[in-house]
Amino acid sequence: MTDSVVIIPTYNEIDNIENIIRKVFSLTVNFHILVVDDGSPDGTAEVVKKLMKSDYVGRLFIEERKGKLGLGTAYIHGFKWSLNRDYTYVFEMDADFSHNPEDLIRLRQAALDGADMVIGSRYIKGVNVVNWPMSRVLMSYFASVYVRMVTRVNIQDATAGFVCFNRKVLEKIKLEEIRFVGYAFQIEMKFKAVQYGFNVLEIPIIFTDRTLGVSKMSTKIFREAFWGVIQLKLNSLFKKYK
Repeated sequence: MTDSVVIIPTYNEIDNIENIIRKVFSLTVNFHILVVDDGSPDGTAEVVKKLMKSDYVGRLFIEERKGKLGLGTAYIHGFKWSLNRDYTYVFEMDADFSHNPEDLIRLRQAALDGADMVIGSRYIKGVNVVNWPMSRVLMSYFASVYVRMVTRVNIQDATAGFVCFNRKVLEKIKLEEIRFVGYAFQIEMKFKAVQYGFNVLEIPIIFTDRTLGVSKMSTKIFREAFWGVIQLKLNSLFKKYK
């Protein structure tokens, strides 16, 4: 058994999924992996199920959902699955190697050292992004500036998707009340963790854009994040966090 599970949401990640799974399982720390697949028509789930039966029995798991239901709901599904088991540390990570699996060990160590939520941050020490066009770097960077201005929460990389949660954070945040499904979901989880008084720590990572597969970013996701931050702040004015 292990105390750590890595949740990897997938939609059409057949080019990456086997490699990312094998890389995580090659690490010196014993992680489990939960893949949450949203009905990928490219056969992503079939690759995972084959590996479950052949190489990683009892370490690799999959939850299949019907249709593309959104990043946030995939993670919430994974969080609930993880809380029904004995994991202490629950990780978010992309399937496309934009997050270096080696950094899972660093995030976990920071959690072992006392942080309740550890963020793999692209912006805590300058701008550590590789292979993104400048327009996307600027959009991402200033999105976090915008979040800080509106929410007054001092997190440098509010939209980061490489995160380690202590289970007590997920138990405290009412997952059924999480409203957003795109990148605003990442902002909402961090905002609520801070509001509840948890120790949120950012550690620097280098983010490398995918080389295989297709990005899921869209203008709809960006709009949700823009207006969602204002809604989060307004709603917090009428809510008591204990």
